[in-house]
Amino acid sequence: MLDSSKLRDLITDAIKGHNADYIEVHFEESEISGIGYRGKELDNITSNTSVGGNVRAQFNGGWGFVSFDQIEGIKERAAMAVEQARLVGGKGKKLASVEPVVSITGARLIKDPASISLAAKKRLLDEYNDIIYTTPGIQTSTIGYTDARRTKIFASSEGSFIQQSRVDVMLRLNAIARKDSEVQQFNISLGGLGDYSVVENLQQQVKETAEKAVALLSAPRVKGGKYPVVLDPVLAGVFVHEAFGHLSESDFIYENERLREIMVLGRQFGGKHLNIVDDASHPGLRGSYAYDDEGTPGRKVFLIKEGILTGRLHSRETAARMGEQPTGNARAINYHFPPIVRMSNTYIEPGTASFSDLISDIKEGIYAGNWYGGTTSMEMFTFSAGEAHMIRHGKIAELVRPVVLTGNVFETLKNIDAIGNDLDMNQGGGCGKGGQSPLPVSNGSPHIRINNCLVGGE
Repeated sequence: MLDSSKLRDLITDAIKGHNADYIEVHFEESEISGIGYRGKELDNITSNTSVGGNVRAQFNGGWGFVSFDQIEGIKERAAMAVEQARLVGGKGKKLASVEPVVSITGARLIKDPASISLAAKKRLLDEYNDIIYTTPGIQTSTIGYTDARRTKIFASSEGSFIQQSRVDVMLRLNAIARKDSEVQQFNISLGGLGDYSVVENLQQQVKETAEKAVALLSAPRVKGGKYPVVLDPVLAGVFVHEAFGHLSESDFIYENERLREIMVLGRQFGGKHLNIVDDASHPGLRGSYAYDDEGTPGRKVFLIKEGILTGRLHSRETAARMGEQPTGNARAINYHFPPIVRMSNTYIEPGTASFSDLISDIKEGIYAGNWYGGTTSMEMFTFSAGEAHMIRHGKIAELVRPVVLTGNVFETLKNIDAIGNDLDMNQGGGCGKGGQSPLPVSNGSPHIRINNCLVGGE
């Protein structure tokens, strides 16, 4: 990358002299490497570097967007974006105001993956793959490892100049077992911000992953019906992200009349013990950042506070449209795309109950954890747990086949009657929206208990 002072001069000059209400420039350099296995064999080793950026301009409410792969000619790209915006037109400027910022921050590093040789990374993954196949009954497996280093620059005609760097690490491992025509699987997915050590020393966890996949082959199926269900932090975190978090993204809300009628600030969605937040300022998580891709500071936003809907996620444009404050949730996966409203770190805040408190008075229920699939449609959701156990007379009992949980998110939020004190964040995921995937996010929760949850089964 060019020296930041030279880049700043080029970009600042490119923004000047155009007849537009607003112009912003993004410039990015990234290095991404990956190792993948399919079955017992190494499937791929990849490494790529990219440099490029985009100009986004607004005129009279209309947007123009031009991306580029070379910094040379950026002033001409800016002129093209302005001309596009003028052709689109609109009904006046629609951006909520933010204070201009000048900031340069380096990457958070605990154990830099760049300090580990490619050969050493491969040896570690070879070991994990070998461990999987020491378990009888395993048919195949997949492993995917990536690390990504990115430096992004944002500058605006309002005077902001922000440079941010980050290093992401991710590992996903899936073990698939088969017996006759029966197939079951189990997976682990984890990640870290600037810390390669999150993928080290997982030998025991990998072994247990393979063993769980095999054990599920002989597990009984649950009888379908409504049960008290306790979700582990992974599945509860997926629920709050997929089923509720996306409904809190305000571009969905203002474009959908039915959703506007449902997502009314001040409406009660749960008990006083229920608090759901999205917090880009939370230190050290993969969804964390100082500023979003519009130069707005990332911050903690209460979506639900004491059971009441109190907030939603905004870009500057959606905030202006809805007469609210920007929240710092405008994000783009890379310079090929404009920023759109996205989550950061979304989670249920911890309560006071211990795990034994959650299950002690359940005569017959289900403990569901992990996950490997699901769908949402407006307020309706269907999620597949990765594993499940029966709860009998206040104790965790036999392993059962993974269950499918179905319901209305708002009814389900009201049915959360107890929240654990053991918040845990899952950093192994990536969010997809608007063709942009996987965007680094985290989600999490303590253990939660849901009454009258519909469970699919026999």
